[in-house]
Amino acid sequence: MAWGVAALFLLTALRLLTKMRQPERCRRRHPNMSETSILKKRKILIVEDEADFLELLHLRFKEEGFAIATATNGLDAVKKARTLLPDMILLDVMLPELDGFAVCEILRNDAATASIPIVMVTGLCGQLTRCAGIESGATDFVTKPTTPDEIVSKARNMLDRRSAVPGPIPVKSGRS
Repeated sequence: MAWGVAALFLLTALRLLTKMRQPERCRRRHPNMSETSILKKRKILIVEDEADFLELLHLRFKEEGFAIATATNGLDAVKKARTLLPDMILLDVMLPELDGFAVCEILRNDAATASIPIVMVTGLCGQLTRCAGIESGATDFVTKPTTPDEIVSKARNMLDRRSAVPGPIPVKSGRS
């Protein structure tokens, strides 16, 4: 696991170094958007207790122009979500103090945070974990191991869909 995190960190560092050498016009992924674009205004709360993975996600989202807040335990996650009202929450399941399922339930029962999309990021796999997450109010799931690029893409797609359709994003059900 540590080698995987180290490899992801090196890849991200290389990507950042490569982008620093390129002219500004080549670095922009969205050349038609200004610096005050909607991407700059989107706030993501990343809740992760694994420091290396949290740093990778923080760097990658920041690189994409998102405003980032972080929490490393469930209690801080609830406090920051209520204070910051982010556009999306990336929530690890296995956290100190309050697990991700409990955090999700608390936020879903609070009118101020009930409509914020919550993507659970977990190393736990299986139908029971997914069911517990859906029942607690998760909007979507990402299973570790994964890459920061995959999570950023999923977050961007979800936020783009959300901005295209007013109102809360419906919670995914396990049924097709």
